[in-house]
Amino acid sequence: MYNFTYSVPTRIHFGKGQISHLNELRESGEKVLLCYGGGSIKKNGIYDDAMKIMKDAGLTVFELSGVEPNPRIETVRKGVEMCRAEGIDMVLAIGGGSSIDCAKVIAAGAVYDGDAWDLVLNPSLIKGALPIYSVLTLSATGSEMDTFAVISDMSKNEKWGTGSPFMTPKMSVLDPTYTYTVSRKQTAAGTADMMSHTFENYFHHEKGSDVQERFAEGILKTCIKYGPAALDQPDNYDARANLMWAGSHAINGLIANGCQPAWCVHPMEHELSAFYDITHGEGLAILTPVWMEHVLNEGNKAIFAAYGRNVWDLTGEDDMAVAKEAITKTREFFFETMGMPANLKAVGINDETHFEVMAEKAAKGSVGSFEPLSKEDIVEIYRAALG
Repeated sequence: MYNFTYSVPTRIHFGKGQISHLNELRESGEKVLLCYGGGSIKKNGIYDDAMKIMKDAGLTVFELSGVEPNPRIETVRKGVEMCRAEGIDMVLAIGGGSSIDCAKVIAAGAVYDGDAWDLVLNPSLIKGALPIYSVLTLSATGSEMDTFAVISDMSKNEKWGTGSPFMTPKMSVLDPTYTYTVSRKQTAAGTADMMSHTFENYFHHEKGSDVQERFAEGILKTCIKYGPAALDQPDNYDARANLMWAGSHAINGLIANGCQPAWCVHPMEHELSAFYDITHGEGLAILTPVWMEHVLNEGNKAIFAAYGRNVWDLTGEDDMAVAKEAITKTREFFFETMGMPANLKAVGINDETHFEVMAEKAAKGSVGSFEPLSKEDIVEIYRAALG
């Protein structure tokens, strides 16, 4: 296990009715920029509750609505302009990871002299940010409790992740009841996203990181148990609560620090989203079993076998056989149990038009991953995922 520094300063208010803690925003000033997506928070009452609490706390709220599922740099720029023009003190996101990611880069861009896209391409330029708060309505990205954000420039077919400790939310409200109305598609995609975050950390060659590996296996087993339960019973509080908390811990450093390699499936999927604007979690689910099959070899079969035995409760002494069965279980879970699209054609990608350029970018973004991936490897993975 290599050296690391672990700090998660986000204050979490978890459970029913915890939105009442939005009055704590008063600690950061008076003017709030509220970021949200397509308006579902107005239909389900969260918007009205939040506005009343903030009004009673003496806060003035400015709104940036219409944040996209893959948040665009144009929306970030609009938010930055509002912050500068109105003298905004803090940024609040109500929604899923997209709204929170957008809010993070707005908060950083508001105190940066240049264009916010600079901060996406080069996170070392992030030297500060307005205070960031969130109310989570979708269990998936873990953005409510981490340092990262992903922003797209569709005019260039680019989707990049950035990150800085300055972009860690100061406080987040996690009320599982807010996820009751999340669609089957988004529930499944969110579960796949948090499982992918866990896989990206779990599959590594670092020795002596048993604690992180056992935590990761627990998160995976939680997703496998409660993902289907949330599909069958959308208002199952225990299912929604466990998924929400699993999503936060899958990416807040708990299972990564001390053993994390560079990620590889996420860079591949970011290219799919950049060129085709597909649902992130669905892309991850399609690519993950194909990637597993592609990289499985004699040198890492014991790692995949441990995954099979500790997560899927498989038995058998032949590591390669157990490893292959574990990959089959993963595929069956995503595509049969959770009902997700099983290949790229199922999400509207019907040919190899952009595979070469996508693979070249993804290869650069995954240097140092669990198993080295060349441009040619990634093209093969895309082709195998095409269906």
